[in-house]
Amino acid sequence: YYIYGSTASSCRSVDLDVAHNTIQTYKLNPTDHFKLNVVSRPDGTKYIEMVLHTSLDREKQEEHKLTLTAFDGGNPQKSGSVKINVVVLDANDNAPVFSQAVYRVTVSENASRGTVILTVSATDNDKGANEEIMYSFSQHTDSASSLFNMDPRTGEMTVIGLLDYEKAKHYEIDIEATDKGGLTDTSKVLIEVTDLNDNAPVISIISLSNPIPEDSAPDTVIAMLNIKDLDSGKNGQVKCLISETGLFLASLKPLGPIFVFGVSVLLLLTHYSQSS
Repeated sequence: YYIYGSTASSCRSVDLDVAHNTIQTYKLNPTDHFKLNVVSRPDGTKYIEMVLHTSLDREKQEEHKLTLTAFDGGNPQKSGSVKINVVVLDANDNAPVFSQAVYRVTVSENASRGTVILTVSATDNDKGANEEIMYSFSQHTDSASSLFNMDPRTGEMTVIGLLDYEKAKHYEIDIEATDKGGLTDTSKVLIEVTDLNDNAPVISIISLSNPIPEDSAPDTVIAMLNIKDLDSGKNGQVKCLISETGLFLASLKPLGPIFVFGVSVLLLLTHYSQSS
């Protein structure tokens, strides 16, 4: 890789003629990136330098084929040429680029350890060691690092911990792609955990009248219950049944301000049957 204004090469041509018939001029073709400088030594001899005058970009053109021609001053004029092949070496001037700015993935809360949920990828236009990329979580990714792992070479993201929808429904993870020269790109992984019906309903007795008077009127509230199911959607919907329906009725009421989850149920007396 050459820097603007640097000397690429120097050479000296020889013509056994003398005076006007010796070498008079040089020509370089093409001259898109290089130019010629003629340098005189104290002894009167001359040599030329091929100097870079516009910057090179290996990613656009890795090789430049030039022709240097020397002309004498004779009549007829004679010339000699040499082929110059310039190979541009790579510099780490390109950062990795992720294929997506944001990755979105859905994973079930019962996903087992080792389950691959996503593979991220990035590209680097440099060459050789400069194009090798390592993947990692950003340093400020804390809690998610105990549940997920990223393979630094392949970009595979796997489950390494126990997911629980009831504890966390979403994860947002910042990731990095870094090349050997330390240039980086960042992206984001949004993980949505889906619910599994892994919680049974829980019945709590809020109040209970026991025993009850034999002359209790119908619709007397015997007990107040609260039923919770931590699952979501249909998995969290509950249906209340009473095995002995002759005397009692379960009345489902809307959730009051006291309860965070579940429904309140009133156990009502439907009628009283006196034994003989």
